[in-house]
Amino acid sequence: MRLLFVHAHPDDESIATGVAIGAYAAAGHDVHVLTCTLGEQGEVIPPELRHLDADHDDALGEYRLGELRAALGQLGATGHVLGAGLLNPSRYRDSGMAGSPSARRPDAFVRADLGEAITWARKVIDEVAPDIVVTYDNQGGYAHPDHIQAHRVACAAVATMASPPTMYAALTRRSWVAQDRAWVAAHVDAATSRGVTIPGADDPLTASMVPDTLVPRVVQDAEGARRQAAAMRAHATQIVVEDGWFTLSNLVAARLSGREGYAPLDPRTGLVRPGPAGEGLIP
Repeated sequence: MRLLFVHAHPDDESIATGVAIGAYAAAGHDVHVLTCTLGEQGEVIPPELRHLDADHDDALGEYRLGELRAALGQLGATGHVLGAGLLNPSRYRDSGMAGSPSARRPDAFVRADLGEAITWARKVIDEVAPDIVVTYDNQGGYAHPDHIQAHRVACAAVATMASPPTMYAALTRRSWVAQDRAWVAAHVDAATSRGVTIPGADDPLTASMVPDTLVPRVVQDAEGARRQAAAMRAHATQIVVEDGWFTLSNLVAARLSGREGYAPLDPRTGLVRPGPAGEGLIP
């Protein structure tokens, strides 16, 4: 089987879908990742690399491309960058968070001509010929503009196909959120872990944290989880991986649970739809 995961920035593939990518690659399936931008607007965690960010040398995209290649090597997947050519490593630039000045740049992914972006996506889809395509839900996981755009482009590209592949959206069961927050509270000591924040049980949920009944498919795999952690370590500008948990630049601790949830996605409407409960993405 061939699987294609469509993501907005380097590291999204590892954080959101790394268990599935690693598990299916380890099982011998042909796994591909399409990344839409190089994450040029990302915040940089290591002090010695902060000169790379958009406010200084503006060289983070090329560096993160190297991290992406290393992460995909750990996962066992083949990488593609949307609109990449011989002279340009990517066609579109990271837009940054909603409302940021970087989103007004003419090359920002949120300002992409949809017809052009869909054509580039179809080129990769036609080349890979996937049986399954995975991306975000229509809210982009946590409403990041580039995640929403990646969802829009992926769905529209698949919807143009006469015999479209099966699509899934990556989602999280709310019961898992409660379990993972309780685990972090029990296992992570904020006082001795560089001042990290422990999420509270009543902290707000993101758009991708939905009722369990809306997430019928589960991927839980020890080798996939091992590969995910190794891939996340490759994204050192963005992620710090600890024993069973990790943080981003916001220093909020999150559990590495080794499980991921998915729901069938209708490419014509962009909405998740009901599906049979079960293990894995491959029928």
